[in-house]
Amino acid sequence: MAVTGSCHCGATRFEVSEAPASVTRCNCTFCSKRGGLWAYYRPEQFKLLASDRSTLYQRSGSPVKHHHCAVCGCGTYMESPAWVDFKPHPTLIQIGINARLLDDFDLEPLPVRFIDGKNLW
Repeated sequence: MAVTGSCHCGATRFEVSEAPASVTRCNCTFCSKRGGLWAYYRPEQFKLLASDRSTLYQRSGSPVKHHHCAVCGCGTYMESPAWVDFKPHPTLIQIGINARLLDDFDLEPLPVRFIDGKNLW
């Protein structure tokens, strides 16, 4: 069953094909300062419903594109290579949504996977 999410002001809204079974917490400097819990989907499982004022941050040399709302500042989703055998795949893309933004969805019972991004990249 599809689940929707939105930023605080509603300018950015998205839908994913199903509720996440788990979320990921990363301690890299970007994720830890942002505070997101990430759920990952294939591109065909993600639909952007509204993006009135979405902006993009991409660090020089990084393949990861971080999207956030320019109105309220919420980090909404990211596009990145899919990781296979602990390496970014050259052609497979994944969409990471900030699961904290899911509408009417309780994250509390979900398992949280930890990634040591501070030391991995």
